[in-house]
Amino acid sequence: MTRVWEWNRPVTVREVLEDLRRDRTIAYTTVMTVMDNLHQKGWLRREAEGRAYRYEAVSTRAAYSAALMNEAWSASDNPAAALVAFFGMMSPEQREALRDAMRVVQSTDPGASDGSNGR
Repeated sequence: MTRVWEWNRPVTVREVLEDLRRDRTIAYTTVMTVMDNLHQKGWLRREAEGRAYRYEAVSTRAAYSAALMNEAWSASDNPAAALVAFFGMMSPEQREALRDAMRVVQSTDPGASDGSNGR
């Protein structure tokens, strides 16, 4: 996914493979399997090009990260405790980024200022 997001264009398995091989030995079938799995999970879309596919990201890296965090948080039997523990692991810079994000969300959610969360 990192290569797909960085390049921000449709890519082939071969292109990703060649880039990965700069750092390590990896098989074509491994890269193909991973990209197919990401396609099956809905993170990549693909279009046939001859006998190969061109893959591109369905969402941004930020949206992907948010979905992973939401999935982990939702799986907790005590979401509030999970958030407290997560916030406790954050650096001061990350906490400031969180405060900034909350200000953005609150400024776009008309119900957020009255504590009703828009519901």
